[in-house]
Amino acid sequence: MNKVILVGRLTKDPEVRYTQSNIAVCTFTLAVDRRYAKRDANDGRPTADFIPIVCWRKLAETCGNNLAKGRQVCVEGAMQVRSYDAQDGSKRYITEVVADVVEFLGSRGDAQHAPQQNYGGAPQQNNYGGGAPQQRQSAPQQNTNFGPALSDEEIPF
Repeated sequence: MNKVILVGRLTKDPEVRYTQSNIAVCTFTLAVDRRYAKRDANDGRPTADFIPIVCWRKLAETCGNNLAKGRQVCVEGAMQVRSYDAQDGSKRYITEVVADVVEFLGSRGDAQHAPQQNYGGAPQQNNYGGGAPQQRQSAPQQNTNFGPALSDEEIPF
């Protein structure tokens, strides 16, 4: 079985491209905090992993239109390892997650207020399998930067 579930924040805006047969491909990198990383004891080692994510077709277009740097998402998909020959003749390997599901967490405004370079310590309210799931807000908040606020039930995807 090949199944990956990740919760993290986008490190930069997603890139959407189209193949020669006009199929959408979206790529972005997800910063995923290490669960038990301690800021004081990391000895210069990173406390987050940066994982490349690839989405195809309608999901790619949806991610490209709605995600931005700093936005928190949950990605479900499969790990893929592929190789190619570089210009210098060496063989290069790429490990990435091909997403089947991308769930947007928080609100669009959260990306603007996301912590910058907060990759130390325990994850911030990420539900990694322990504890109770996060509660959804019952009343939508008005965000004038992105038009009228929509509840999760009103989003068309």
